[in-house]
Amino acid sequence: MRRSFDFERAVRGGARAGRSTVVVHLTREPERADGPLIGLVVSKAVGNAVHRNLVKRRLRGAAATPARDLPADALVVLRALPAAATADYGRLERDVDRGIHKALARATERR
Repeated sequence: MRRSFDFERAVRGGARAGRSTVVVHLTREPERADGPLIGLVVSKAVGNAVHRNLVKRRLRGAAATPARDLPADALVVLRALPAAATADYGRLERDVDRGIHKALARATERR
């Protein structure tokens, strides 16, 4: 996901699931079915540029597996919390997986 418009639609109009290291925003758009899009938000609250880039790389890796289970019309935003900077990869992976599945269940209920 690259356009701010897509980020805004997912964050404002989607279901939200919070974990200790990440908040997942997910919305479904039936008119767009070209595969799930995943965007990352890692603010300066997470740390300096080195820490933010490390968190981004870990989040991309952690989102790869649950992304296979997402429907083609899903827009997902993963917003890293400051705790993500000190969390190990296993914890990030669990939080992302559980957050995505919980947000997907909530978004499906709304439909």
